[in-house]
Order: sequence, then structure tokens, then C-alpha cells
Amino acid sequence: MPHGSPMAFPLLTAGLLTGSLAVGEVMAATEWNVSLWGKRRAFTENVEKLAELVAAKTNGDFRLNIAYGGLSKARENLDGIAIGAFEMAQFCSFYHRDKNPTITVTELPFARDVSLARTAEIQQAVHAHPIVAQDLARWNATLLMPTPLPQYNLVGKGAALTGLDDFSGLRVRGPGGVTSVLGKLGAVGTSVPFAEVRQAMDSGVIDAAAFAPHAHLATNTVKVGQWVTTNLNLGSANCPVVVNTDALNALPPEHREALLGSVDEALAFYVDNYEQHTTGAFEAAVAEQDLTQITFTPAQTARLDDLAASVRGEWVAANSGDFDAEALFDFTAELFAEPAAR
Repeated sequence: MPHGSPMAFPLLTAGLLTGSLAVGEVMAATEWNVSLWGKRRAFTENVEKLAELVAAKTNGDFRLNIAYGGLSKARENLDGIAIGAFEMAQFCSFYHRDKNPTITVTELPFARDVSLARTAEIQQAVHAHPIVAQDLARWNATLLMPTPLPQYNLVGKGAALTGLDDFSGLRVRGPGGVTSVLGKLGAVGTSVPFAEVRQAMDSGVIDAAAFAPHAHLATNTVKVGQWVTTNLNLGSANCPVVVNTDALNALPPEHREALLGSVDEALAFYVDNYEQHTTGAFEAAVAEQDLTQITFTPAQTARLDDLAASVRGEWVAANSGDFDAEALFDFTAELFAEPAAR
């Protein structure tokens, strides 16, 4: 829990203490606990950079204490935010679609080749939409910034694909958007724990896995796979960083400005770091392992988009009883259709 300087006043026994004034006009230190998981990696560099910027701008008076595990399980981070167990956390919307149905709209297969920077812009715009804000408010959560990921691509073992019909019977581990579209071509969505993906591919339990570059590197799919797609473009995950709304509202103006004013810079750093180091490392690994690279033709991409359209329509139909899914979908689709602002 956050606390002020123990020399200035005692800890509160209830509620979130997110800043106060000590003697005179000296502002007491604010400390926020941040719940992440795993270890520091490309996926968490937006949070690491944010913590660095906030500390620098406040001369250390506002600190983000980042914990990789210990505060909560990854799939329970949104629950922890709701009860104020910690002030900031990262989670992925596909962990619990029923808890955050609105932001899953960005995971739909829009069949667009979008840059990582543009993905960040799209997710920021969607996160700011009133329908989304109302959805997350149920958890006393405010979406602070996205963790944009590149469009997922497949790494597979066995004979390389020669056409879309080759997806028939292919056992694929991947997110809902990807497997839903490929399922219409006869692929079989297969659930495998993240830590077991390499073994599952090596032993033949799955034929292919759909990930962003950092996850392919983490699971070492490139070391057992024989082919890789280059332009599947059927979506990626939405893994936002959220803050407890009460904690955010209780911040002193200077600390609030330091936090919110550092988001864009932290995101820009994250995008550059991911593209230069992670995507570059993945491409180097693909070349080193001599994987067959499969690039879908315009005609194949058009067919995938036709199939994706029905998946997008199913999302609207499934959520229309809970919120204005059509309006949110239309808003998001327009964003994917627009060129990047930078």
C-alpha cells in the first residue's frame, strides 16, 4: 500500500494514502505498488520507463515500486486494482474477457498491417472511449497506457503452407481472433500453457503457435519450427496498464501531472526498444534457423479478411446486450483504417 514519510505522520489503516503535505510546504513522498509478472522484459519496458520518468520529474518524491510477482497472480491483477491491494498493474484482456469485454475489440482480426506505434495510438483512443471507461469503472480502474504488441504471426513445424487450404487440420495455439479465423479454414485451436509451447510443438501436440516476436523468442518456437508467416495480420493482444481510480484521484497535482505527462514518452521508448531489439532479434533468429518465410498474397489476404469479417460480426452480436458494441466496433474499425499519425 502507498504511504507517506513515517517521519511526517503514521500510516493510514484504511484507504489509499497517495500523497500529503508534511511540515510547511514540503510534499511527502508518494509510493505506489505496481503488480507485474514474470521478469523484466520488452513487454514491461513501458512500465519501467514510466517509473524512471516519474521519479526523475518529482525528484524521487513519487516512486513506482515494481513487483514481478508477489503482489498478485497475473490473471488476478484487475481484481487487485478493484480492491486497492495495489495502485497500478498490467494485465491482458484475454485473461478474463467477461471482466473487460469492451477492450477486446482491439484484439479482433481487422486484417490490417499496422505499425507498433499506430497500434499504441489505436489502443489509447479506444481506452479513452466513454463506453470503455464505463466498463473499467466497474473495477475502480482507469486505463493508463497500452502495451502495444505487433500483429501475431505463426511459427510452425512440418511442411510449409502452400495455400490457405493447408490450414485444414492444423493444430494452432493462439489468441481467439487468430484461431477463430483460421478455424473457418479447418484449423483446430489447441490450448497449451505458455511454458509448454516449445515442447508441445516439438512432440507434435501442436503444429503452430501464433505470438508476437517477444513470445516466440521466450518460448523458443523458432528453434523447433520450420516455417514462419510474415503477414498474417489477424490481430494481437491488448495488455493495458491500469491504475486504481481512487489512488489516481487522490494524487497531489504535481504527482498526477508527472504520471500522466510521462505516458507518451514511456510509450515512445517502449516502441523504439521493442522494434530495435525484440523484433530485430526475432528476425535474426528466423534467419539463423533458416525458417521458410510464408507471405500471403493479396488474394489470400482478401480471403482471410472475408473470414475475419464474420468473426468481427460475431463479437458485435455477442456483446450488444451488454453495451453499444456496434458503436465501439465502428469507432475502432475507423481507427484501424486510418493512416498512422506518426
